[in-house]
Amino acid sequence: MILGKLWKALAAQMNKIANFFWTADPVAQLQYEYDKAVDQMKEGREGLEQYRALVERVTRQVNGDRDHVSKLEAQVKAYLQIGERETASRFALELQKAKKDLAENEAQLALHEQAYGNNVTKVKHATKKLADLKQKIQKYDAELKLSRAEAELAKLATSFNFDITTDFGQIEDVIQDKIGLNRAKVRVAADLSGEGLDKIKTEQAVEKQMADNALREFEIQMGMVTPETAGVKADDKELGTERNKQTAT
Repeated sequence: MILGKLWKALAAQMNKIANFFWTADPVAQLQYEYDKAVDQMKEGREGLEQYRALVERVTRQVNGDRDHVSKLEAQVKAYLQIGERETASRFALELQKAKKDLAENEAQLALHEQAYGNNVTKVKHATKKLADLKQKIQKYDAELKLSRAEAELAKLATSFNFDITTDFGQIEDVIQDKIGLNRAKVRVAADLSGEGLDKIKTEQAVEKQMADNALREFEIQMGMVTPETAGVKADDKELGTERNKQTAT
C-alpha cells in the first residue's frame, strides 16, 4: 500500500514536470510533432516506392503470362492446322494452365494497383495536412510573439508612471534640471553680450562727430569749403546770391 502511494506520488510529480515542459513552449512542441510526422511521411514514401516496385514486378509477370498465352494459342492453332492433334492437345493443356495463372496474376495485379492507389491518396492527403499544420505553426508562432510583445508593452505602460516618488520621476527631474542649466547658460551668455552696449554706441557716435569736425576744420584751412562740404545746398546758395544783388541795388 505504501509503495503504491509512493508510486502514485512520483507519477503525479513526473506528470507535473511533463506538463510544465509541454506548456512551456507549445510552438516548439507543435514543431516537434510536425518534424516527427515528416519523418514518418518520408518512411511512408519509401515504403510506397518499394510497393510500387512490387506492382511493377507483378505487371511484368502478367505481361509475360499474356505473351505466353498468346504463343500457346498460336501453337495449338498451328498444330491443329497440320493435323497434329496429339501435340495440339499437349499445348492446349499447357494453355489452359497458363490462362489460369494469368487470371490469378491479373487479379493480384488489380489488388496491388488498388492498394497502391489508396496509399498514394493517403500520402497526398497527409502531405496536405502537414502543409496546413506547418502554416498553423507559423501562424501560432507569430501570434504568440505578438501577444508577448503586447503584454510587455502593456506592462511598460503601467510601469511608466512619471511620479516624483518613482525612479522614472527622479530621472525626469534630473533631465529637467540639466535642461534648465543649459538654458540658463544660454541666457547668461546673451545677457553678458549686451552689457555696455549703449556706452559703446555713444563712444562710436562721439568719435564719428569728432572726425567730421576735424575734416571740416581741414577744409576751411585749405579753402576747400563747398556747399556740399559746408552742408549748404546749391539752391540755397543761389537764393542768397540773388538777395545780395537786390540789397546792393
